[in-house]
Amino acid sequence: MTVRFFSFGKDSMVDTFYAIGFVMRLCQSISLLELLHIYVGIEYNHLLPRFLQLTERIIILFVVITSQEEVQGKYVVCVLFIFWNLLDMVRYTYSMLSVIGISYAVLTWLSQTLWMPIYPLCVLAEAFAIYQSLPYFESFGTYSTELPFDLSIYFPYVLKIYLMMLFIGTSEAEVLPPGQCRRRTTPISPGRSCQAC
Repeated sequence: MTVRFFSFGKDSMVDTFYAIGFVMRLCQSISLLELLHIYVGIEYNHLLPRFLQLTERIIILFVVITSQEEVQGKYVVCVLFIFWNLLDMVRYTYSMLSVIGISYAVLTWLSQTLWMPIYPLCVLAEAFAIYQSLPYFESFGTYSTELPFDLSIYFPYVLKIYLMMLFIGTSEAEVLPPGQCRRRTTPISPGRSCQAC
């Protein structure tokens, strides 16, 4: 994405999804294995916050962005992909090195600090993506269904409820993992398993 931005400038932001959308969908699908890793004990982390984060990303990527072609060309998609990739690049690098017993102070600091400004920005970008997609869901009726007995599901209402839930704090960005502040002040010794990422 960075190379495309420096090569094509602002034009690269519009077609970000067309250039790397498949790769993002594949990587986010594979990231569901993190839940299995936490459950089995390969990775030491809290299951609920990670589940909420992955669910949030899957909903935004597959339901909001992929299903509406008009949203795929918006600038917010590029911004969202940059934030997600930045966080994941630092988190996965830190996790991998922690598991094999290698510790870099700068990487540890980034892993435990970068989420503070970026997660709220991710929530804002996700909310903006939902907000920009609402007119398309309303006009096309995507995922809206009519059920028997005069009952129907109007999907834009579901998205508006989800949008409120983002700001109430049900997303992983608002759920502070227990001990995160304590871990930020505790130096990480080599060989300690990754629990802060």
